Amino acid sequence: MSRFESYIAIDWSGAKGRRHKGIAIAEARHDAPPRLIRPGHIWSREEVLRWLIKRAAREPTLFGFDFSFAPPIVERGEYLIDEPGVPDTAREFWAYVDARCDDEDLGAASFLEHVHRKHFYFGIADGVKADFVRFRQCDARLNAQGGRKTASAYDAIGAAQVAKASFSGMRLLHRLDGKVAIFPMDPLPESGSAVVEIYTRIYLRRAGMSGTKLRTRAELNAALDGLGSRRVRLGFEPNDHQTDALVTAAGMRALAREEPRAFAPEGLTPEIALTEGWTFGVL
Repeated sequence: MSRFESYIAIDWSGAKGRRHKGIAIAEARHDAPPRLIRPGHIWSREEVLRWLIKRAAREPTLFGFDFSFAPPIVERGEYLIDEPGVPDTAREFWAYVDARCDDEDLGAASFLEHVHRKHFYFGIADGVKADFVRFRQCDARLNAQGGRKTASAYDAIGAAQVAKASFSGMRLLHRLDGKVAIFPMDPLPESGSAVVEIYTRIYLRRAGMSGTKLRTRAELNAALDGLGSRRVRLGFEPNDHQTDALVTAAGMRALAREEPRAFAPEGLTPEIALTEGWTFGVL
């Protein structure tokens, strides 16, 4: 059994603006069905930050965010190639990103579009997309296992891109630093709450689901069945942000309880922990 009382998954958004329909939060407690937290509410990122800090102090909770906690660096030795003065550890890089963004609500579009524009792929005018795409060690491990992690932190085009969400998330991590343990940049504390990186597809695979998005109650409950979770009862058809959060919260709970390697995955070295981080569920 895990020592956490609650598992909370946060489907994040890097969109411009102050409030974001793409943010959804779900909780899995003990053996109860997962539930949405304020399902009709449109969250801001700063509001999520304040809420998390308060909630983390209340009881031992494992929080998951679905963005990359750092860009790749192990493969080529730099986060931003040939840019002097850029830090080479995740924690320092979070501060670097935060200091160079002037976007509202922890946004990071200015970092991608202006400050370091040449490192991000926005379309065919930038050249060959493959020249921009790099992956972290945990992404490569997931792909080797058939996990199909295709989005790169440097790919800023299309609905599947994760760049804006990840760099805005790094601003959030900078504000969380020192207030809540951020694994694996911080070791998992013996007590209290912690924050991890999540990827919904991992839990869909564990549930035996072949697709990548769930948009109905029937699909959602089939995934929960596969994770050994009790089903949810919703009075509405959930959107894919809500189903991602619900399935991932249940999946985090199952993984933390059942898998001894959850916080000590094969391949996670001290260097990777401090520079690239790791996705919770890549074993």
